[in-house]
Amino acid sequence: MTRWWDRSVHLDRRPRLLLRNRIVAAIRAWFADRDFVEVDPAALQVSPGNETHLHAFSTEAVAPDGGRMPLHLHTSPEFALKKLLAAGEPRLFALPHVYRNRERGRLHHPEFTMLEWYRAGEPYRAVIEDGIALVRLAAEEAGRSRLEFRGRTCDPQAEPERIAVAEAFARFAGIDLAATMSAIGEPDADALMRCCRAAGIRVAADDTWSDLFSRVLVEKVEPHLGLKRPTILDRYPVEEAALARRTPDDPRFAERFELYVCGIELANGFGELTDPVEQSRRFSAAMDERQRIYGERYPVDEDFLQALAAMPEASGVALGLDRLVMLAVGAERVEDVIWTPVA
Repeated sequence: MTRWWDRSVHLDRRPRLLLRNRIVAAIRAWFADRDFVEVDPAALQVSPGNETHLHAFSTEAVAPDGGRMPLHLHTSPEFALKKLLAAGEPRLFALPHVYRNRERGRLHHPEFTMLEWYRAGEPYRAVIEDGIALVRLAAEEAGRSRLEFRGRTCDPQAEPERIAVAEAFARFAGIDLAATMSAIGEPDADALMRCCRAAGIRVAADDTWSDLFSRVLVEKVEPHLGLKRPTILDRYPVEEAALARRTPDDPRFAERFELYVCGIELANGFGELTDPVEQSRRFSAAMDERQRIYGERYPVDEDFLQALAAMPEASGVALGLDRLVMLAVGAERVEDVIWTPVA
Protein backbone atom coordinates (compact mmCIF):
# COMPACT_ATOMS: atom_id res chain seq x y z
CA MET A 1 0.00 0.00 0.00
CA THR A 2 1.39 3.42 -1.01
CA ARG A 3 1.85 5.73 1.96
CA TRP A 4 0.33 9.21 1.96
CA TRP A 5 3.70 10.72 2.91
CA ASP A 6 5.45 9.38 -0.17
CA ARG A 7 6.55 12.50 -2.07
CA SER A 8 4.84 11.61 -5.35
CA VAL A 9 1.62 10.65 -3.56
CA HIS A 10 1.65 13.89 -1.59
CA LEU A 11 2.19 15.96 -4.73
CA ASP A 12 -0.86 14.31 -6.26
CA ARG A 13 -2.96 14.91 -3.11
CA ARG A 14 -1.72 18.44 -2.43
CA PRO A 15 -4.04 20.47 -4.74
CA ARG A 16 -7.10 19.00 -3.04
CA LEU A 17 -5.64 19.56 0.40
CA LEU A 18 -4.95 23.21 -0.42
CA LEU A 19 -8.55 23.53 -1.62
CA ARG A 20 -9.60 22.10 1.73
CA ASN A 21 -7.69 24.91 3.46
CA ARG A 22 -9.40 27.46 1.23
CA ILE A 23 -12.85 26.05 2.01
CA VAL A 24 -12.15 26.00 5.76
CA ALA A 25 -10.97 29.63 5.65
CA ALA A 26 -14.15 30.62 3.77
CA ILE A 27 -16.32 28.81 6.34
CA ARG A 28 -14.59 30.61 9.20
CA ALA A 29 -15.12 33.95 7.46
CA TRP A 30 -18.78 33.08 6.78
CA PHE A 31 -19.43 32.45 10.46
CA ALA A 32 -17.45 35.53 11.56
CA ASP A 33 -19.54 37.72 9.23
CA ARG A 34 -22.64 36.50 11.08
CA ASP A 35 -21.29 37.18 14.58
CA PHE A 36 -20.57 33.58 15.52
CA VAL A 37 -17.76 32.95 17.99
CA GLU A 38 -15.38 30.11 17.21
CA VAL A 39 -14.64 27.93 20.23
CA ASP A 40 -12.17 25.10 20.81
CA PRO A 41 -13.77 22.29 22.85
CA ALA A 42 -11.64 19.76 24.70
CA ALA A 43 -11.54 16.32 23.10
CA LEU A 44 -11.31 14.43 26.40
CA GLN A 45 -14.70 14.17 28.07
CA VAL A 46 -16.38 12.33 30.93
CA SER A 47 -18.87 10.95 28.41
CA PRO A 48 -18.21 10.56 24.68
CA GLY A 49 -21.94 10.75 23.94
CA ASN A 50 -24.82 8.44 24.71
CA GLU A 51 -26.01 7.11 21.38
CA THR A 52 -26.57 3.39 21.09
CA HIS A 53 -24.38 2.66 18.08
CA LEU A 54 -21.58 5.22 18.39
CA HIS A 55 -18.29 3.73 19.58
CA ALA A 56 -15.67 5.81 21.38
CA PHE A 57 -11.94 5.64 21.95
CA SER A 58 -11.41 5.48 25.69
CA THR A 59 -8.46 6.16 27.97
CA GLU A 60 -7.60 6.95 31.57
CA ALA A 61 -6.26 10.09 33.23
CA VAL A 62 -3.73 9.44 36.00
CA ALA A 63 -3.43 12.18 38.64
CA PRO A 64 -0.13 13.08 40.36
CA ASP A 65 -1.32 11.21 43.46
CA GLY A 66 -2.01 8.09 41.40
CA GLY A 67 -5.77 8.52 41.25
CA ARG A 68 -7.35 7.34 38.04
CA MET A 69 -10.29 8.68 36.07
CA PRO A 70 -11.76 7.12 32.92
CA LEU A 71 -12.09 9.57 30.02
CA HIS A 72 -13.20 9.30 26.41
CA LEU A 73 -12.36 11.10 23.18
CA HIS A 74 -15.53 12.89 22.14
CA THR A 75 -17.57 11.55 19.24
CA SER A 76 -19.00 15.06 18.89
CA PRO A 77 -18.41 18.40 20.66
CA GLU A 78 -22.14 18.67 21.36
CA PHE A 79 -22.07 18.42 25.15
CA ALA A 80 -19.31 21.01 25.48
CA LEU A 81 -20.93 23.47 23.07
CA LYS A 82 -24.31 23.24 24.76
CA LYS A 83 -22.64 24.02 28.07
CA LEU A 84 -21.33 27.19 26.43
CA LEU A 85 -24.88 28.01 25.30
CA ALA A 86 -25.92 27.64 28.93
CA ALA A 87 -23.04 29.96 29.86
CA GLY A 88 -24.51 32.67 27.63
CA GLU A 89 -22.89 32.36 24.20
CA PRO A 90 -25.66 33.13 21.67
CA ARG A 91 -23.96 31.98 18.44
CA LEU A 92 -20.99 29.65 18.34
CA PHE A 93 -19.24 27.18 16.08
CA ALA A 94 -16.34 24.76 16.32
CA LEU A 95 -14.15 22.77 13.91
CA PRO A 96 -12.74 20.06 16.19
CA HIS A 97 -11.33 16.66 15.42
CA VAL A 98 -13.71 13.99 16.69
CA TYR A 99 -13.17 10.26 17.10
CA ARG A 100 -15.35 7.25 16.34
CA ASN A 101 -14.21 3.68 16.70
CA ARG A 102 -15.34 0.82 14.44
CA GLU A 103 -15.76 3.27 11.54
CA ARG A 104 -13.58 3.24 8.43
CA GLY A 105 -14.50 3.27 4.77
CA ARG A 106 -15.06 5.47 1.75
CA LEU A 107 -17.15 7.91 3.81
CA HIS A 108 -15.82 7.16 7.31
CA HIS A 109 -12.55 7.74 9.12
CA PRO A 110 -11.77 7.05 12.80
CA GLU A 111 -10.56 10.64 13.29
CA PHE A 112 -12.30 13.35 11.31
CA THR A 113 -13.26 17.01 11.43
CA MET A 114 -16.75 18.03 12.45
CA LEU A 115 -18.18 21.48 11.85
CA GLU A 116 -20.77 22.11 14.55
CA TRP A 117 -22.70 25.32 15.18
CA TYR A 118 -25.58 26.64 17.29
CA ARG A 119 -27.99 29.55 17.25
CA ALA A 120 -29.62 30.38 20.59
CA GLY A 121 -33.15 31.75 20.44
CA GLU A 122 -33.42 31.21 16.69
CA PRO A 123 -35.75 28.86 14.82
CA TYR A 124 -34.96 25.44 13.45
CA ARG A 125 -35.27 26.66 9.87
CA ALA A 126 -32.36 29.08 10.39
CA VAL A 127 -29.79 26.29 10.81
CA ILE A 128 -31.29 24.40 7.86
CA GLU A 129 -30.67 27.49 5.74
CA ASP A 130 -27.12 27.69 7.15
CA GLY A 131 -26.41 24.13 6.01
CA ILE A 132 -27.53 24.84 2.45
CA ALA A 133 -25.49 28.06 2.37
CA LEU A 134 -22.34 26.21 3.46
CA VAL A 135 -22.72 23.57 0.75
CA ARG A 136 -22.99 26.35 -1.81
CA LEU A 137 -20.02 28.16 -0.31
CA ALA A 138 -17.79 25.06 -0.50
CA ALA A 139 -18.76 24.46 -4.13
CA GLU A 140 -18.04 28.09 -5.02
CA GLU A 141 -14.63 28.03 -3.34
CA ALA A 142 -13.75 24.87 -5.29
CA GLY A 143 -15.02 26.41 -8.55
CA ARG A 144 -17.71 23.78 -9.09
CA SER A 145 -21.21 24.36 -10.40
CA ARG A 146 -22.10 20.70 -9.99
CA LEU A 147 -21.19 18.16 -7.31
CA GLU A 148 -20.70 14.50 -8.24
CA PHE A 149 -20.17 11.22 -6.44
CA ARG A 150 -20.18 7.74 -7.98
CA GLY A 151 -22.46 8.65 -10.86
CA ARG A 152 -24.80 10.86 -8.82
CA THR A 153 -24.92 14.60 -9.40
CA CYS A 154 -26.31 17.59 -7.54
CA ASP A 155 -26.60 21.28 -8.33
CA PRO A 156 -25.77 23.01 -5.01
CA GLN A 157 -27.42 26.24 -6.17
CA ALA A 158 -30.76 24.57 -6.90
CA GLU A 159 -33.70 25.08 -4.56
CA PRO A 160 -33.42 22.25 -2.02
CA GLU A 161 -36.05 19.56 -1.66
CA ARG A 162 -37.55 19.24 1.82
CA ILE A 163 -39.26 15.97 2.66
CA ALA A 164 -40.49 14.49 5.93
CA VAL A 165 -39.15 11.07 6.90
CA ALA A 166 -42.65 9.56 6.91
CA GLU A 167 -43.29 10.91 3.42
CA ALA A 168 -39.96 9.51 2.20
CA PHE A 169 -40.78 6.07 3.62
CA ALA A 170 -44.13 6.12 1.83
CA ARG A 171 -42.70 7.36 -1.47
CA PHE A 172 -39.61 5.17 -1.73
CA ALA A 173 -40.52 2.07 0.29
CA GLY A 174 -44.31 2.01 0.33
CA ILE A 175 -44.32 2.01 4.15
CA ASP A 176 -46.73 3.91 6.39
CA LEU A 177 -44.22 4.77 9.11
CA ALA A 178 -46.70 6.61 11.35
CA ALA A 179 -48.79 3.42 11.58
CA THR A 180 -45.86 1.69 13.31
CA MET A 181 -45.84 4.14 16.23
CA SER A 182 -48.24 4.95 19.03
CA ALA A 183 -49.85 8.37 19.40
CA ILE A 184 -46.84 9.58 21.43
CA GLY A 185 -44.19 7.93 19.25
CA GLU A 186 -43.64 4.60 21.00
CA PRO A 187 -42.35 2.18 18.34
CA ASP A 188 -44.09 -1.05 17.36
CA ALA A 189 -41.43 -3.40 15.97
CA ASP A 190 -43.94 -6.04 14.89
CA ALA A 191 -45.90 -3.52 12.85
CA LEU A 192 -42.78 -2.22 11.09
CA MET A 193 -41.60 -5.79 10.48
CA ARG A 194 -44.86 -6.60 8.71
CA CYS A 195 -44.47 -3.48 6.56
CA CYS A 196 -40.89 -4.41 5.69
CA ARG A 197 -41.84 -7.94 4.67
CA ALA A 198 -44.60 -6.57 2.46
CA ALA A 199 -42.09 -4.21 0.84
CA GLY A 200 -39.61 -7.03 0.21
CA ILE A 201 -37.08 -5.80 2.77
CA ARG A 202 -35.13 -8.47 4.64
CA VAL A 203 -35.88 -8.87 8.32
CA ALA A 204 -34.53 -10.94 11.20
CA ALA A 205 -36.52 -12.28 14.13
CA ASP A 206 -34.56 -10.21 16.65
CA ASP A 207 -34.68 -6.92 14.72
CA THR A 208 -35.75 -3.94 16.80
CA TRP A 209 -37.85 -1.11 15.41
CA SER A 210 -34.68 0.98 15.12
CA ASP A 211 -32.88 -1.81 13.24
CA LEU A 212 -35.69 -1.95 10.71
CA PHE A 213 -35.96 1.84 10.44
CA SER A 214 -32.24 2.11 9.67
CA ARG A 215 -32.40 -0.67 7.08
CA VAL A 216 -35.26 0.95 5.20
CA LEU A 217 -33.54 4.33 5.37
CA VAL A 218 -30.23 3.01 4.01
CA GLU A 219 -31.58 0.61 1.39
CA LYS A 220 -34.69 2.36 0.11
CA VAL A 221 -34.58 6.05 0.99
CA GLU A 222 -31.03 7.42 1.02
CA PRO A 223 -30.18 6.45 -2.59
CA HIS A 224 -32.90 8.89 -3.75
CA LEU A 225 -31.78 11.89 -1.70
CA GLY A 226 -29.69 14.82 -2.86
CA LEU A 227 -29.98 13.97 -6.55
CA LYS A 228 -29.94 16.98 -8.86
CA ARG A 229 -30.62 19.22 -5.84
CA PRO A 230 -29.87 19.05 -2.09
CA THR A 231 -32.41 17.26 0.07
CA ILE A 232 -33.49 18.12 3.61
CA LEU A 233 -34.85 14.94 5.22
CA ASP A 234 -36.93 16.34 8.05
CA ARG A 235 -39.17 15.39 10.99
CA TYR A 236 -37.55 12.20 12.23
CA PRO A 237 -39.47 9.87 14.54
CA VAL A 238 -38.75 10.86 18.14
CA GLU A 239 -37.31 7.36 18.67
CA GLU A 240 -34.51 8.34 16.24
CA ALA A 241 -33.89 11.84 17.61
CA ALA A 242 -32.53 11.44 21.13
CA LEU A 243 -31.32 15.05 21.49
CA ALA A 244 -34.10 16.84 19.60
CA ARG A 245 -37.34 18.35 20.86
CA ARG A 246 -40.67 17.02 19.63
CA THR A 247 -42.43 18.83 16.80
CA PRO A 248 -45.15 21.15 18.13
CA ASP A 249 -47.88 19.63 15.95
CA ASP A 250 -47.21 15.88 16.37
CA PRO A 251 -45.50 14.24 19.38
CA ARG A 252 -44.51 11.20 17.30
CA PHE A 253 -41.91 13.24 15.44
CA ALA A 254 -39.00 15.49 16.36
CA GLU A 255 -37.23 18.57 15.03
CA ARG A 256 -34.38 16.64 13.49
CA PHE A 257 -33.16 16.95 9.91
CA GLU A 258 -30.37 15.55 7.79
CA LEU A 259 -28.89 17.23 4.73
CA TYR A 260 -28.11 15.01 1.73
CA VAL A 261 -26.08 15.70 -1.40
CA CYS A 262 -25.46 13.02 -4.05
CA GLY A 263 -26.96 10.39 -1.75
CA ILE A 264 -24.49 11.26 1.02
CA GLU A 265 -25.55 12.48 4.45
CA LEU A 266 -23.58 15.65 5.16
CA ALA A 267 -25.24 17.16 8.21
CA ASN A 268 -27.48 16.28 11.13
CA GLY A 269 -29.37 19.06 12.91
CA PHE A 270 -31.85 19.55 15.73
CA GLY A 271 -34.23 21.89 17.35
CA GLU A 272 -32.50 21.17 20.63
CA LEU A 273 -34.10 19.36 23.55
CA THR A 274 -33.61 21.38 26.75
CA ASP A 275 -35.59 19.27 29.22
CA PRO A 276 -33.01 17.53 31.46
CA VAL A 277 -35.52 14.98 32.79
CA GLU A 278 -36.59 13.89 29.31
CA GLN A 279 -32.96 13.91 28.12
CA SER A 280 -31.91 11.70 31.04
CA ARG A 281 -34.70 9.26 30.24
CA ARG A 282 -33.61 9.05 26.59
CA PHE A 283 -29.96 8.55 27.54
CA SER A 284 -30.90 5.73 29.93
CA ALA A 285 -32.93 3.99 27.26
CA ALA A 286 -30.09 4.30 24.73
CA MET A 287 -27.52 2.96 27.18
CA ASP A 288 -29.80 0.05 28.15
CA GLU A 289 -29.97 -0.85 24.48
CA ARG A 290 -26.21 -0.46 24.14
CA GLN A 291 -25.72 -2.80 27.09
CA ARG A 292 -28.01 -5.35 25.46
CA ILE A 293 -26.25 -5.23 22.08
CA TYR A 294 -22.60 -4.57 22.95
CA GLY A 295 -22.36 -5.48 26.63
CA GLU A 296 -21.19 -1.99 27.66
CA ARG A 297 -22.51 1.47 28.44
CA TYR A 298 -21.00 4.94 28.60
CA PRO A 299 -21.44 7.22 31.60
CA VAL A 300 -23.87 10.11 31.47
CA ASP A 301 -22.38 13.58 31.85
CA GLU A 302 -24.40 14.88 34.79
CA ASP A 303 -22.97 18.38 34.32
CA PHE A 304 -24.44 18.35 30.82
CA LEU A 305 -27.89 17.51 32.16
CA GLN A 306 -27.59 20.36 34.69
CA ALA A 307 -26.51 22.72 31.91
CA LEU A 308 -29.59 21.83 29.87
CA ALA A 309 -31.76 23.35 32.59
CA ALA A 310 -29.95 26.68 32.07
CA MET A 311 -29.69 26.43 28.29
CA PRO A 312 -31.89 28.70 26.16
CA GLU A 313 -34.02 27.41 23.30
CA ALA A 314 -31.59 26.75 20.46
CA SER A 315 -31.00 24.98 17.18
CA GLY A 316 -27.78 23.32 16.10
CA VAL A 317 -26.10 21.26 13.39
CA ALA A 318 -23.17 18.87 13.07
CA LEU A 319 -21.68 18.67 9.56
CA GLY A 320 -18.97 16.29 8.35
CA LEU A 321 -16.38 18.70 7.00
CA ASP A 322 -14.32 16.01 5.26
CA ARG A 323 -17.37 14.75 3.36
CA LEU A 324 -18.26 18.29 2.29
CA VAL A 325 -14.72 18.92 1.06
CA MET A 326 -14.63 15.52 -0.67
CA LEU A 327 -17.71 16.43 -2.70
CA ALA A 328 -16.54 19.98 -3.38
CA VAL A 329 -13.14 18.93 -4.77
CA GLY A 330 -14.33 15.77 -6.56
CA ALA A 331 -12.48 13.23 -4.40
CA GLU A 332 -13.51 9.57 -4.10
CA ARG A 333 -12.84 9.02 -0.38
CA VAL A 334 -12.71 11.21 2.70
CA GLU A 335 -9.10 10.09 3.23
CA ASP A 336 -8.23 11.90 -0.01
CA VAL A 337 -8.91 15.26 1.67
CA ILE A 338 -7.43 14.55 5.12
CA TRP A 339 -3.88 15.91 5.45
CA THR A 340 -2.55 13.01 7.51
CA PRO A 341 -4.88 9.98 7.48
CA VAL A 342 -4.72 7.46 10.31
CA ALA A 343 -2.34 4.67 9.29
